[in-house]
Amino acid sequence: MAAFDKILIANRGEIACRVMRTAIELGYRTVAVYSEADADARHVELADEAVCIGPAQVNQSYLVIENIIAAAQKTGADAIHPGYGFLSENADFARACEAAGIVFIGPGVEAIHLMGSKRLSKIAMLDAGVPCIPGYEGADQDEANLAEQAARIGYPLMIKASAGGGGRGMRLVQDSGELIAGLRTARSEAQNAFGNGELILERALVQPRHVEIQVFGDRHGNVVHLGERDCSVQRRHQKVVEESPCPVMTPALRQAMGDAAVKAAASVSYVGAGTVEFLLDANGEFFFLEMNTRLQVEHPVTELVTGQDLVAWQIKVAEGQPLPLRQEQIQLSGHAMEVRLYAEDPAHGFLPQTGEVLRWEPAEREGIRIDHGLREGQRISPFYDPMLAKVIAYGATRDEARRKLIRAVEDCVLLGVNGNQRFLANLLRHPQFAAGRASTAFIAEHFADDASLFPQRAATGELACAAALLYQSHAQANRQRTGWRNAAQATACFQLGQAEQRHRVELRVIEPGAQPQLLAQVGDARIALRLLDGDGRWATLEIDGVRRRQAYHLAGDKLWLYGASGNLELVDLTQAAADPSQAEGSTTLKAPMDGAIVEVLVSEGERVAKGQLLVVLEAMKMEHSLKAGLDGIVVRVQANKGEQVKNRQMLVEIEPSEA
Repeated sequence: MAAFDKILIANRGEIACRVMRTAIELGYRTVAVYSEADADARHVELADEAVCIGPAQVNQSYLVIENIIAAAQKTGADAIHPGYGFLSENADFARACEAAGIVFIGPGVEAIHLMGSKRLSKIAMLDAGVPCIPGYEGADQDEANLAEQAARIGYPLMIKASAGGGGRGMRLVQDSGELIAGLRTARSEAQNAFGNGELILERALVQPRHVEIQVFGDRHGNVVHLGERDCSVQRRHQKVVEESPCPVMTPALRQAMGDAAVKAAASVSYVGAGTVEFLLDANGEFFFLEMNTRLQVEHPVTELVTGQDLVAWQIKVAEGQPLPLRQEQIQLSGHAMEVRLYAEDPAHGFLPQTGEVLRWEPAEREGIRIDHGLREGQRISPFYDPMLAKVIAYGATRDEARRKLIRAVEDCVLLGVNGNQRFLANLLRHPQFAAGRASTAFIAEHFADDASLFPQRAATGELACAAALLYQSHAQANRQRTGWRNAAQATACFQLGQAEQRHRVELRVIEPGAQPQLLAQVGDARIALRLLDGDGRWATLEIDGVRRRQAYHLAGDKLWLYGASGNLELVDLTQAAADPSQAEGSTTLKAPMDGAIVEVLVSEGERVAKGQLLVVLEAMKMEHSLKAGLDGIVVRVQANKGEQVKNRQMLVEIEPSEA
């Protein structure tokens, strides 16, 4: 038995908090590690001890094996849980733990090395008789050879980073003309994300489902599966919705997929938690995709339908105990569904968002679980994945779980940083998804025109509410300063800015006082409202005779409201002068978010065409291509490769060409 008393969690954010929860419940002491950017993070606060392991950049902190081992030794931690991402599937890390006499809560070095490579794992699965997608997984990575192999496989095909995951280093190629560019982009992204540019090629299946099987093995030769998760709804190969059980699963298919997953795990003497991922086509055929040798982001849905704590299983197996249950004792009950709350703006190409979390109130209630690592006041930086939290719902039926999840997503209050709640709620409401008919092509084919994917004008009721809150704030400040009293029938006119939009709201005071009665004019709409209460976090208003509560945050001339569209940021421009920068139009290319410059592809004096790639920016583990908005000549370049830039920082200035 490998006894241990103190567990270091070599990760951050929601997964670090989630592992600590179980570790503490089981009586273990916990140690957090953190970068300088995470000094005030929630996982640091929850741990018994915490050690700073370096600067914000992951390759100087969370990916530095020596620093994490040193932190364990310094605090006396005798076990390390890697979470997911970062070093969780790094064989060298598991080997370093072993060499230091520290228990690694995960599979053995050999299994991590083999299954962590899409190329090597596919070869092993073919040898084990597990059905695999036709493709190329050879060691010859020369572009000419890959082009030859692609022609043999046929188009469309998938390029995948052998060491990858999370959609990074993955490209769909429709024909030979796209291949070389796809190979180079995928290789660059894979090298940056995983330190390994090795690629594999696979035949692209048309509209498959992505179904994965949760497996577990122990040191006594036992391997079981805990049912399946359907992860078909994806965007850019990133999972958006995960659920268990799969809507089209039958007992016979579950038996066949479960047996194949157990065979895959047993073939490599697997120990601990793992996930065998398959693609399931419309005919019921399934093919091995990859095996993840770690806990998955979506593990909570399996926990809810099985009633098991998978982190507790991991810890027990790492101690040398046998699996808690035999295969026949594992039962699925009810339905669970999970979505990922991201700091991103779906209305602007899902750009990752940075900034300060001004308000965070997760909607935790019966049947709802929210795993998160957020604290009010913390900054969301460009250095890490933009996932903020996971919202998970459980119900007796799929539709009950879906309905609960929609409400929970909409009720989680997030202010200060844009989130993807409206996108998630609309997706969960979509008839195709509600009917359980979503494949991996769902978003592209059925959701591309959804309103959440385009900038939306603030609703008239939201603008009226904003004007009322600003009015009351000004009135209170004036009363405190001068003893001024607002008078009935007085009219105030507000100019409110929403990104590039401007809104005019006329507000007439019908009845002044602590609970003013107001009449707002927004365009052609007239809205009667009374502000009953406001404590800086929640306001109670009566709008056209209907009482409602409104989450808000007011700081200076900026007001954040939380409503049907999620986080709405408005600026009081009533007293502001015209912004001269608006005259620049599209002649300047600005950074759309905080990030690091990967490539600068133009120089001063160069003539460029509209749509031409100028700069490549890396933020939150993804590369973003920044292109020219017009034809012209580059007159100024203020970006250098490797430089860290801020949101809205000017990068390139273009002088328009004469007509």
